[in-house]
Amino acid sequence: MRCPGRALLNEWVAEATVDCYNDSECITGFYTMLQEQLELPFQTEVLGVAVTVTDIDLTDDDQIAAVCVRGGTRQRIPILELPLSAPPGAAKWIQAYRHWARGTTL
Repeated sequence: MRCPGRALLNEWVAEATVDCYNDSECITGFYTMLQEQLELPFQTEVLGVAVTVTDIDLTDDDQIAAVCVRGGTRQRIPILELPLSAPPGAAKWIQAYRHWARGTTL
């Protein structure tokens, strides 16, 4: 997946975190953007196995997780660790969240 430049990532971070006062509010801002913009379901690979991401979830410990399904098995994987072999539409919000989480903004 091609990574946009730092300036563009910072713009997306600013859009997702407008009016946020702490990390928890920022994570909620990214979660909201993903809920509104991310095209679900989409396919990716986890540990070499094809899975379908059917939803995203905000966990009790303030992590954004992808709900991955394969056959009858479901597992939540932190979106920061989710491989994006074929990026879904609006994957820019995942990239912006990863950029923010690394502490490379503001």
